[in-house]
Amino acid sequence: MNVLILGSGGREYTLAWKVSQSVDCDTVFVAPGNAGTLQFANNVDIDVNDFDAIGQFVLANNIELVIVGPEDPLVKGIRNYFEANDALKSIGFIGPDAAGAQLEGSKDFSKTFMENNNIPTAKSKTFTIDTLEEGLSYLENCDFPIVLKADGLAAGKGVLICQSLQEAQESLKTMLQEKQFGAASEKVLIEQFLDGIELSVFVLTDGENYVLLPEAKDYKRIGEKDTGLNTGGMGAVSPVSFADESFLEKVKEKVIAPTLSGLKKESIDYKGFIFIGLMKVNDEPYVIEYNVRMGDPETQVVFPRIKSDVLDLFTAAAEGNLNHYKLEVDPNYATTVVLVAGGYPGSYEKGIEIKGLADVPDALVIHAGTKQDGYKVLTNGGRVMAVTGQGKTLEDALDESYTTIKHITWKDMYYRKDIGKDILALRID
Repeated sequence: MNVLILGSGGREYTLAWKVSQSVDCDTVFVAPGNAGTLQFANNVDIDVNDFDAIGQFVLANNIELVIVGPEDPLVKGIRNYFEANDALKSIGFIGPDAAGAQLEGSKDFSKTFMENNNIPTAKSKTFTIDTLEEGLSYLENCDFPIVLKADGLAAGKGVLICQSLQEAQESLKTMLQEKQFGAASEKVLIEQFLDGIELSVFVLTDGENYVLLPEAKDYKRIGEKDTGLNTGGMGAVSPVSFADESFLEKVKEKVIAPTLSGLKKESIDYKGFIFIGLMKVNDEPYVIEYNVRMGDPETQVVFPRIKSDVLDLFTAAAEGNLNHYKLEVDPNYATTVVLVAGGYPGSYEKGIEIKGLADVPDALVIHAGTKQDGYKVLTNGGRVMAVTGQGKTLEDALDESYTTIKHITWKDMYYRKDIGKDILALRID
């Protein structure tokens, strides 16, 4: 089987790396890919939103399965494009159509969906530039801290946690009047702050049945002890010790089951990933957000733990055959630490040579924002690479990640040194 994976980050690297190990895999193509995916896949210079070029490539290269990495082409309707084309509609496809992708594409849509299907979530209300004054008044009666969320796609950065009324009112004005997050903040949700501990669960569904993938916890803030600006993610760990079997049963019953039945009620034929961002509050799950693809950097700890043939898994999902699928998962820990360009998530320099890659030990070095330049590998993004360690304990996995990082250098490289330490502290307490 020939497989096409759309995207260029660490998530797509990890998916391509895992798919390439399948006994049923002939060739993996990644569009556009990065310097690292060249190790086990063929990079294709096609933009993820160029649906015509993608369709032509699929037909010309006998692609039997397409896996969409990022959310943008899903929200823009790439699945709809395939289904509307007689030559493409029979191709296996992992990713929802534009209607299903609104779970991530619009926070307002997803909140309404949760309320309509009795899925536990924080109380919220949505405002626009036309209702700004109403929003400013609404904040006067809120408890603090409060959360402001851009309605649309903002690369994981459209969420602000405000500690005071003044901060929240100024932030709301900036988001709506000055379009802080562009079109994404044409609508802004004011949402109750949930005090708990965060984690993510991941579902792969064929529209009727689902497989629960390993859970993970990621670290979004740029600074240690979760300080500073939000990023796309600075690290992740899996499994999550505080998500025990009892808690995950609650997630299945109160979140996953009503989510899937709600999609069916809306006549959405959803085949693909559902990433559910959760807050555990007093041992109860509350949904913070949905994403309609795998997380980045969570993929970098979830998929190394999957022992099953993932191409077999994806094919079953695309063909509607997950009803009897049994996923085999490694009980050991996986941890990933993201290495970023100096200045990220603000402005940063590209094109800096990365040194030491030939000297790394056995840990999995996952490329994200990199490009090949002759024999050199250069930085080509904010989140440049991630280092995934594995071990029988969380400590062992973290040690492998951080020991490996010591071999990798480039000018102004930065990473958090406290990934997983909060979970270790929980276990000590």
